[in-house]
Amino acid sequence: MNKDTKAKIESGLLTALIMALLFLLLWYVAIDAPRETEEEGIEVAFGDSEDGGGSEPEAVPMPTEPIAQTPPPAPQAPSENDLMVQDDEESLALAKQREEERKKRAEQEELIRKQREEQARLEAEQRAEQQRIAEEQARQAAEQQAKRDNANNLMAGMFGNNQQGAQGSGTTQGASQQGGQNPVGHGSVGGNSWSLAGRNIKALPKPSTQFNQGGKVVVNIQVNSAGKVISATIGEGTNVSDYQTKQVALEAARKAEFSPSENKIQVGTITYTFKLN
Repeated sequence: MNKDTKAKIESGLLTALIMALLFLLLWYVAIDAPRETEEEGIEVAFGDSEDGGGSEPEAVPMPTEPIAQTPPPAPQAPSENDLMVQDDEESLALAKQREEERKKRAEQEELIRKQREEQARLEAEQRAEQQRIAEEQARQAAEQQAKRDNANNLMAGMFGNNQQGAQGSGTTQGASQQGGQNPVGHGSVGGNSWSLAGRNIKALPKPSTQFNQGGKVVVNIQVNSAGKVISATIGEGTNVSDYQTKQVALEAARKAEFSPSENKIQVGTITYTFKLN
């Protein structure tokens, strides 16, 4: 056997083997493939017979009454608890608003009260300052008048120039000078002296005997044009510290009367001498 023949035989066997393998593979795939099942049906006989078509299904009666439709749910009324909660919220809001308004009113009232107190304080300070100035002016005027009176008395004593109707140094004993004339500008009555420029004394009441300390009390006075004392304060030169004694002197000074004058207000002094028995 030559080589060509041997090669052809081997090729044929190999081809046969391959074909056998392919056949086996196809046969295996065909067996395992799923088969489609036929649907079962109802046999229907066609023909001229009345029963050939089978029995007819009974007709289902249709409902004659309309199908009731369910109405939509009605809105639910608020319950008593809901109303109570709503009322509580409104009450709390109203109470809070009222509290805020009350606080605002209280703050405004407090501010107005402080403003009034400050205004009253300023007015009181102003009145006190005016009173102090008036008293200081009265004191200075009284001192100046006393100096002028002392100078006049000194000149009168040096030159022997007695006042008309006066006796001695010009001071009086009792209610008037000898000769029936009241002194002008200054004088003394019952041991108590006075000084008021250009005025005569009309009445100088004696102080009450309800005093507790002896000594001298100088009272600064302001006299109007009618001769009435409109102000009386304790002046410089007082050596009495007892309050009751000072008040007795002030009460007596307020009752003093002087002659009228064109001057609206004049300042002077009244000096009271207290002696304990």
